[in-house]
Amino acid sequence: MDLTDKVVLVTGGSGGLGEEICYEAAKKGAIVIVCARRINLIGKVKEQCEELSGKAAYAFQLDVAQPESVSSMLEKVQNEVGSVDVLVNNAGFGIFTDFVSFDMQKAYQMFEVNVLGMMVLTQQIALGMLEAGKPGAIVNIASMAGKMATPKTAVYSATKFAVLGFSNALRLELKPAGIHVMTVNPGPIATNFFEQADPSGNYLANLGNMVLEPDVLAKAIIKGVQKSKREINRPRVMAAASQLYNLFPKVGDWLAGGIFNQK
Repeated sequence: MDLTDKVVLVTGGSGGLGEEICYEAAKKGAIVIVCARRINLIGKVKEQCEELSGKAAYAFQLDVAQPESVSSMLEKVQNEVGSVDVLVNNAGFGIFTDFVSFDMQKAYQMFEVNVLGMMVLTQQIALGMLEAGKPGAIVNIASMAGKMATPKTAVYSATKFAVLGFSNALRLELKPAGIHVMTVNPGPIATNFFEQADPSGNYLANLGNMVLEPDVLAKAIIKGVQKSKREINRPRVMAAASQLYNLFPKVGDWLAGGIFNQK
């Protein structure tokens, strides 16, 4: 897919990976729509996208967990921009702690953001793509946690397993219409995600140089959209580990339990 003049909507675009995806899309000549809850931050991302693309960019506040917020944002997109060609579902959060002490209200919130809100937005965008009758792409940011669960990620992993299952089915449903669905399964990324997920810092400390840089991953994601890739898994060592996990699950449990339970 040539992204020149294509409308690319990115959720969770105010920082981290989402921000970098916006910039990479803009570098390819896309018309970028930055969406996030933090309205005080999306304006600067919009301005940077305009500088990179030489085209208009847009910034709309969005709380994906609230259906009325989704509807309001999409109405603005329809009135001010037009149909969306590429949707990147990047918004999400995690909390890494033992399940037996997990705040279940936070579990509900995590599913509302990571899964249900993503589904509500995706359904509306997909309907618009079908009505427009032209090729499109949907990118769902899942996680390596959705392929290989680790200690303290029971709820987060459950949401990402759901994203993968949803994406795999949606890909088959939309393929005849020329709408491509790609999943991205990153390991830990050097962003502020872990300020909430694991304030102790132990999780990242146990991973060393396996932590990903958001700008590098964003480049791979945009390239994947252009080449209609099915899935992107990073870092590659974790991708290999997830494949081995499926072949040798007992060994995988032993390794994952040992590495991620370290203090």
